[in-house]
Amino acid sequence: MARQGELFGPSALAHASENGTRELPLLAHQLLEWQARLAAHQHPLLGEQGDTPQQGSLFGEAGPATGGQSEPPNPLLLRPQPLSFWRWPTAPQRGAALYFVADRPTNLDQPLLLYVGETGRADQRWKGEHDCKAYLAAYSEALLAAGLTCQLSIRFWLDAPEATRPRRALEQALIQRWLPPFNKETRSRWATPFQAE
Repeated sequence: MARQGELFGPSALAHASENGTRELPLLAHQLLEWQARLAAHQHPLLGEQGDTPQQGSLFGEAGPATGGQSEPPNPLLLRPQPLSFWRWPTAPQRGAALYFVADRPTNLDQPLLLYVGETGRADQRWKGEHDCKAYLAAYSEALLAAGLTCQLSIRFWLDAPEATRPRRALEQALIQRWLPPFNKETRSRWATPFQAE
């Protein structure tokens, strides 16, 4: 598997790891700048809604068809749940869903959307292996090593189409609009330094 390229240039590379490849030590200001670039794209999509829980349309008036389903609300305005939700005795969500993983950095006014996913089984999808989990672990570790914190959460939209094709089309439309950095379609855009190994 090829290693991802440099994020901040050769001066940021400090030492080689045991396997001979170079590691990228991320400093607090670099992580904050990365978060700020992501926020610069995503926060205007919130409009004037801010953190007020409203059911605003993500796509506006001309959004993609969802097979008779309503359009999803702004994903950052959905109710956050802990990432460990799947360990609860009874899953709070079942069936088809779109899900959104976010961080609420203390240095920003709104959360950052890190990942968009879709599933036919909301109570099962987050169990076991998932690439996003590896990115979240690397992200959390990088922040911790730089003396920063994160407040990760997951949010579900349970009115997603039951049929796979329209649900995946909706997921792709959301990815293209929000450009979450941990989705494979957008990783190169954000020069995501967090590796899923």
